Amino acid sequence: MTYTFYTGSPAETIALGRAVGRRLHGGDCIAYLGDLGAGKTTMTRGIAVGMGLDDDVTSPTFALVNEYRGRGLSLCHFDMYRITSDADLETTGFFDYMDEDTVLAVEWSENISGSLPDTAVYIRLERTGDETRKITIDGDDRFADIGDRDLG
Repeated sequence: MTYTFYTGSPAETIALGRAVGRRLHGGDCIAYLGDLGAGKTTMTRGIAVGMGLDDDVTSPTFALVNEYRGRGLSLCHFDMYRITSDADLETTGFFDYMDEDTVLAVEWSENISGSLPDTAVYIRLERTGDETRKITIDGDDRFADIGDRDLG
């Protein structure tokens, strides 16, 4: 199922992420699609809040993965921009993070598309202006009830 949202500010993108984060389960994989500066890390900030994590979410560009551990679920935020082979992917420890207590958020997921779980939730972020975004979620029906009230 595909759901489309329009956000008018980073705060609204975070609010949408928060709504998504409240609906995630351990073992979920978020596969981001979108250009540089589209809002992937901003969305992940909201997801972390929705999951009940209070860490300061930052871009994993240089670290490859940032881990945010919670009392319940944890979030592992990957940047796959520089990953060009299966050997590169293996060095990130990507497969070691896949468990029932962890949600994966993967930026530049198209670089590892063959290694993503079949159940991955795809989130495409597109810039429509300086601060406005079109955000498309391809996932199951647990995202169907997200509405404008969640963006405020």
